[in-house]
Amino acid sequence: MATLTDHSGDELTARQRAVLDAVLALMVERGGAVTMTAVARRASCSKESLYKWFGDRDGLLSATVRWQASKVRAGNYDRTKLDALALRDSLIRFAANWLGVISSPTSIALNRFAIGEAAATGSNLGAIMLANGRFAIGERLKPVLDAGREAGLIGFDDTETAFRSFLGLVGRDVQIRLLLGDDLALTPAEIERDAARATDQFFTLYGTAPTAPGRNKTNA
Repeated sequence: MATLTDHSGDELTARQRAVLDAVLALMVERGGAVTMTAVARRASCSKESLYKWFGDRDGLLSATVRWQASKVRAGNYDRTKLDALALRDSLIRFAANWLGVISSPTSIALNRFAIGEAAATGSNLGAIMLANGRFAIGERLKPVLDAGREAGLIGFDDTETAFRSFLGLVGRDVQIRLLLGDDLALTPAEIERDAARATDQFFTLYGTAPTAPGRNKTNA
């Protein structure tokens, strides 16, 4: 998991992480009604502590986004001993992890809130979400893709394009359907299946070896 810090640059304490969980809980319950007062009340701390730890409301929201995004991570792998099966497993772990996070009530509420705030004059939440969410997640997975290319297991010209292709295969229309209120319930087994299918489709597109995972498979 990525190292998270507070406003001063110190690593977050368990108490501060509990505050961020309180922010996410408020978003699920109240949508956009997230104020420093409401957070302080829910987290049983003072507003002074919130300002000390996170600076201001934008700082608190930025930390909340980073905290939620930190739950998305790639599987462990040894770059010096990477083979096709290890790469596939790492990508599946990332895909399943990401699907589980974006389909959670907290992520749905956070993204809905960010979309609503993005159109508001003077709001920085859209930029905060991009920087600490999607872009940060990309920087977490791209080294895995680059390691696969260096090992000769996958081939592509541009890492960002390959990452976007993988994310599209994994996410499909799931996130937009959830944001629009579709009652789409993904079980752990379905998430694992979808993650494996997307990874095999990615190998079909980018795999370099005839025997790479995903070759000669029917990917529905």
